[in-house]
Amino acid sequence: MLKDQARVGIIGTGWWSTTAHIPSLKDNPDAQLVAMADARPEALERACSVYGRCNTYTDYRDMLAKEQLDGVIVAVNHSAHYEVTKGALEAGVHVLLEKPMVLKAAHAHDLMNLAQQRGVELMIGYPWLLKETARWGKEIMQSGELGAIQYVSCLFSSMVIEFLRGNDESYRKIFGYPVTGPGQAYSDPALSGGGQGHLQITHSAASMFYLSDLQADKVTCFMENFGLAVDVADAIALRFKPVERYAAVGVVGSTGNLGPGDGGHLEIQIYCENGRLTVDHSQGAGYMRTMDGVEKRFGPLPPERRYPQNDTSKHLTDVILGKATNQLPAIYGVRTVEMLDAAYTSNARGGAPVSVDDLIRQPVESGE
Repeated sequence: MLKDQARVGIIGTGWWSTTAHIPSLKDNPDAQLVAMADARPEALERACSVYGRCNTYTDYRDMLAKEQLDGVIVAVNHSAHYEVTKGALEAGVHVLLEKPMVLKAAHAHDLMNLAQQRGVELMIGYPWLLKETARWGKEIMQSGELGAIQYVSCLFSSMVIEFLRGNDESYRKIFGYPVTGPGQAYSDPALSGGGQGHLQITHSAASMFYLSDLQADKVTCFMENFGLAVDVADAIALRFKPVERYAAVGVVGSTGNLGPGDGGHLEIQIYCENGRLTVDHSQGAGYMRTMDGVEKRFGPLPPERRYPQNDTSKHLTDVILGKATNQLPAIYGVRTVEMLDAAYTSNARGGAPVSVDDLIRQPVESGE
């Protein structure tokens, strides 16, 4: 029998849950927000005071054991993603996991494999992958008309410097914070893992891997913190694993040091043997040109459709109810974690090249 509503629980009631996920579920007639879990009683109380009461737990394991859930949204600190998501998958529920998927490549593979073993869907919270711009670019790449990929450029500049400083009040007028800001979640490496890489490059790199279907092989990286505890500007060079005749190369760059109100830029350029593709998520636009001069264009989308922050929660509900297949599959989170794990490792080694395969083979341990 088909379900009328998806029964969903939320683990983590901080900034992004209270800004995007909870209101999205509340506004969705196909979803029922059954319960919320957060180790901080005051965070649960703040969320309930704004969005209404449901069952609450200070231990997510109690929620998973006591509630009849179809799926959960995991939006805890980055360093807790692996442990919490593993528990949810072992409970046999579908999971929407906020980005970054995890911090270690071996953990990413472990979660993807666990989801497959348990027969549940693991979705990673990358809103741009649900937009027409990404699908348009993906269809072009899959058509084969551009031929083999040779070079990739991925750039993301963004306004997050005050988050990286732990000063979320500087952005209150911009983001509105219906309940709370992120506090120290992105400025303390014990919570976030890293800075710009784990907060922002995770978005742009996931789009890069989605469009290209490549996998990082060797990575070298330099990062600068500019006096903060986490990275602000990152420069990553990588060689991808060979596909047919070629091993493509690429660069991934990012900085979070933009001023208040600056929307920044997120663009992926893919250069192939028969032409090139550009996907500009910041404008919701795309451009393709073949070697013989054939051009195709997409967009731009209107501003309100360029970053669909509420669509990931809706997608979880649609997958649970059988209205959609998983368009946010774990594999793009895995590819992104592989690259970022290698990048942070390379930076710690003074920019020395790091093999992704070496990281994947590391023993899987609890925690990050």
